[in-house]
Parts: sequence; structure tokens; C-alpha cells
Amino acid sequence: MKISGFTFCKDTESLYYPIVESIRSILPIVDEYVVALGVSTDETRNLIQAINSPKLKIIDTKWDLGLYKNGTVHAQQTDFAKSKCEGEWLIYLQADEVIHEKDHQKIIDACAAHLNNPEIEGFLFDFKHFWGDYDHYQEGHSWYDKEIRIIRNRPDIHSWQSAQSFRSIPNFDGVSYRKKEGSRKLKVAELGATVYHYGWVRPPEIMAKKVNKIYEIHTGTKQRMDYAFGWGNLQKLSVYRESHPSVMKNRITAMNWTVNQGNEPEFMRHNRLSSKLLSYVEKNLFGGKKLFGHHNYKIIMQSK
Repeated sequence: MKISGFTFCKDTESLYYPIVESIRSILPIVDEYVVALGVSTDETRNLIQAINSPKLKIIDTKWDLGLYKNGTVHAQQTDFAKSKCEGEWLIYLQADEVIHEKDHQKIIDACAAHLNNPEIEGFLFDFKHFWGDYDHYQEGHSWYDKEIRIIRNRPDIHSWQSAQSFRSIPNFDGVSYRKKEGSRKLKVAELGATVYHYGWVRPPEIMAKKVNKIYEIHTGTKQRMDYAFGWGNLQKLSVYRESHPSVMKNRITAMNWTVNQGNEPEFMRHNRLSSKLLSYVEKNLFGGKKLFGHHNYKIIMQSK
């Protein structure tokens, strides 16, 4: 059995993505790690090369925002990296996602157990979305609590929308990453492992810069924020008291900014009144179970 890791990235150093930690978090359990590296103006390439592993395959790419609009360039770049993988199973991590070493054996065992079971097309991970710092996380209605991060290496499986998930698209035209017609959800097994998502843990000025960059990729408009990002009152959030992946130790220790607890941007979905009401109901009446949520997958085997 061969397992490939894959990702895409661009300008991760200047935008404070933990790309090195992300790669290193699963490097011990993959046979290769494919990185689709977009044209960058910072130290991203040097940082990745400094990992100095024979498993790494860096492939240069160019992002075509004119052809791949509304965030779909992320899906196209994900697909490009996927197309260069040789494993039977493919582990996908975005540049701000990290796996804990405690889940390594669980991942290997699941991939081996279902290698010859075609009913399982992928594996579902739990998600922990850290917010502002490494001690608080979001878990309200608008935050996805599970997503596909391992898939079979099949040509009909493609990245979906802005690369949040994957779908089977047998007759894919190579461009329409948001078209539901002709696609179907993958049949997956819950893995019981967790993706640690650090995409909202950055110095406030860089957080605003990242928001503007994502906004440009999704809308073509260059600026959404001209002020330092605010995370709001962290006291209202869940507190994380367990261990982080060991590869994150130095980055966590190096945190040298004060979390701006000023007003959060109004455009954040969890700030909408409907999301706040649903989050309250889910937490207090349904034990945290998500209501009316959309899933990009079909669970056919639950974790034990």
C-alpha cells in the first residue's frame, strides 16, 4: 500500500501559513508528498525545500484567476497536485491544516483495512478551528465540524468548490468546480482523527492581509479590510485544554502578538443573527449536534 500526501500553496510565508508544520505533520506516514507551488514572492519555496526530505515533490504552477473564478482556483490547484500523486490513498492537507501524531497509526490502519473495500471512497476527519490564538476555537453552526481529507486515487474524484471537500465528477470539464449537476457525494468512513485548523491564528495585520487575499480570489475585488483584524470576545468561545501536534510547538512558543478583541468583521458568517441563534439552540438543546447543515459527503461507516 502506498499513501501520498498532497497540497497546494502560494506566498505562505508572508501570510503566516504553517505550511512546514502541515507537511511535517504527516510526512512520517506518507510515501511521497506533492506540493503544487504557485508563483510566490516570499520564502515559501526555501522553507519547503529546507524540510529536506526525499519524499517531497515540488511542482511549479501558475494560478489563473481569470479562468478559475469564485475561489475555484483553489480546487484547480488541488486537482493539479492530486494528478501527480502515485499512492492508492491520498491525504490532503491545506497549508493551515495539521495532523496530530497521535492519529498516525489510526490513519495507517484505516487505509490498510479498507484498501480493497471499494465502498469506502474516502475518510472523514473531525475539525478543530482555532480562533485568534492556540487556546480558543470555534464550533458554532457556521463552522464545519467534519470534512473529507483522505480520498482514493481515482480520476473521477475531484476537488469541490473552493477546495473544502471532494466529489465524484465522472465527466468533469476541468473548470466547473461549483456545478452540482453530474456530481455526487463520496461515500466515506468516519476516521475519528482530527484536523487542527490554524487558519485564523495570525498577527492581526497579517490576518487582515489574508482576508483581503481570499476576498480577491473569490470576488476579484482587491480589498475588504483596511484595518487590523479583530477576533471579538474570546471569553465566549470554547477553551482548548489538550495537546497540539508536536510539530506546532515552536510556532506556538513564538506567538508574539496580542489578540485584538475588538469588534469582529460583520462579514463573518458566524456573526449573522441566524447563525448565532442556531448555534445557541444546537449547543444548549441538541448537545452540539448541527441542524440543517449541508454536508459534502455520505457517511456509510461511523467511527467506533
